[in-house]
Amino acid sequence: MNDENIICSCAGFTVRRWRGADVPQLAAAANDETVGAYLRDSFPYPYGEDDARRFIAVAAMRRPLWDFAIEIDGRIAGGIGFVPQSDVERFGVEVGYWLAPEFRGRGVMCEAMKLVAEYMFARRDVVRIFANVMARNVASQRMLVRAGFRRVGVMQRMFFKNGCFDDGVCYELVRE
Repeated sequence: MNDENIICSCAGFTVRRWRGADVPQLAAAANDETVGAYLRDSFPYPYGEDDARRFIAVAAMRRPLWDFAIEIDGRIAGGIGFVPQSDVERFGVEVGYWLAPEFRGRGVMCEAMKLVAEYMFARRDVVRIFANVMARNVASQRMLVRAGFRRVGVMQRMFFKNGCFDDGVCYELVRE
C-alpha cells in the first residue's frame, strides 16, 4: 500500500486520496438526495462542482491523510472521512462515509471500511474509531456490524435533520 496515494486496491474497488481531477465525478456521485439524507448538514444537497472543489481543497490540506475516495471501475463511488478528536479523546476518531446509490448493496462499503480502519490503526495513534448513525439508517448500522464495529448505545434525539429529530445509534471499533 502506498501511504499517501492509494490506500488499497482490491478486487472491485480502490481506496485512495482525493484529487483535483475528481471534482466532476464527485459532484455527480454526491448529487443524489439519498446520499446526504443521513449525513451532516455540511454535506449539501444539491451537491455541485463548487461543493466538490471546496471539499477536495480542504481534504488535500489535511495532514496526515484523513479523507479517502472510493473508486470503482475508474469512477468515484463514495468516500470515507475521519475527524480526529482532541483533549482526553485524542486517540479516537469519528468516521463518516457515503456511497452513491448505484454502488450500494455490493458489500463495497463494508470492505472499504475494514481496510481503512486497518490503515488508520496501523499508521496513526488511533485506538478507537466511532460512528454515530441515525436510527432510521438501518443499512448503515448493518454495514458497521459486518465491518466489525460493535453497537454501544442509543442517544435519544441526537440528530435534527430535515425538520425532525432522530435517535443516534453509537458504534465503535477498538484496536486490540
